[in-house]
Order: sequence, then structure tokens, then C-alpha cells
Amino acid sequence: MTKKHLLLTLTLAATLVLPLSAQSTKLGVIDLRKVFDNYWKTKQADTNLKEEANGFERERKAMVDDFQKKQDEYKKLLDSACDPAASTDERDKRKKGSEDLLLKLKEIQNNLEQFDRQARAQLGEKQRRMRDNILVEIKDVIKAKAKAGGYFSVVDNAAESVNNTPILLYTSGENDITDEVLSQLNLNAPPPPPTAEKKDGRP
Repeated sequence: MTKKHLLLTLTLAATLVLPLSAQSTKLGVIDLRKVFDNYWKTKQADTNLKEEANGFERERKAMVDDFQKKQDEYKKLLDSACDPAASTDERDKRKKGSEDLLLKLKEIQNNLEQFDRQARAQLGEKQRRMRDNILVEIKDVIKAKAKAGGYFSVVDNAAESVNNTPILLYTSGENDITDEVLSQLNLNAPPPPPTAEKKDGRP
């Protein structure tokens, strides 16, 4: 699970409209994708999703390994059930064993398919919830910055139309609040993990 996947359902054509007064006509712009990508909580959410996805993958691999092991056992038992050197009773016993293994294989396969569906649904729901929560926080900061700066509206200059063409065709950059918003959001970011010191003891 990557950040690209985390942004699949992100609507970039967001427009935050504030109360319009006769005296205020300022239009602000923001690169919502840049803010979303570089917000520390987005990176943290992406890391959490990757860890959970890796956990699901480990569980799935164990199930697949079990399936392959029993599939090999089934093939060997099925072949031995046709061994003319074995007695009739022994061949019948082996045939019954192969039938039981086949049922077990079908059960494992069904469990694997159900596991895949549940894992996808769980990751998708968690991704949606994290994305929505992050967007709410970003919009709150945008609104506060817009009100403080006297903007009547803030538009996303990275937004594209359904035809993949830019919605905002020109901006001078004077009223770009991207860096302000991003700085505010990252004020309480946790410190990065300490880097290993060099062998000579110097940082």
C-alpha cells in the first residue's frame, strides 16, 4: 500500500468558499496535492497502511504455503491410489484419503478468497477514513488562513477537469498560501528518528 494508492480517491478540485463581502475580492490559491502529500499525518497514515498490508500479505503467504503443501500431498496420494502393487484395500484407503484432502484444499481456497475480500475491504475503509480525516484538518487550516488573509475564496491550482486539463489557467503566485498552510499543519510534527553517528563519534 503506497501513497499513490492513498490518493486514488482524493478530489483535487476542491474550492473553499468563504463569506463574500462587498469590500473583499481577494482570491487565494493552494496546491492541495502538495499539502496532502507533505503533511506529516499523510506520511504516517501511508506508513501505517503499508505495515497493515504487509501483515495481511504474511498471513496470506502462510495460507498459500499450506495450500501448496496439501496440494502436493494430494497429488502423491492420488497417484499412489492407482498403484497396482498395492492391495485393493490399500488403494481404497489412499483414494479415500485423497478425497478428504481435496475437500480440505477447497476449504483452504475458499478461506483464501474470503481473506482477500476482507483484507481489501478493511484496507480500503481505513484508507478512506484516514484520507477524509486528513482532508478535514487541511480544510480547517485553509479556512483559518483564508479568513486571516482576507480571501473570499481559495481554489486548488493543482485541480484538473474530467478531461485532465487544468481548471485554474493562470495565477501570479502572489496569493499562494500553500507553504503557509503546510507549515502550520507540520508545526506539531514528531521529530525525525535519530540518525546513526559515524564511527569516529562525529555527528
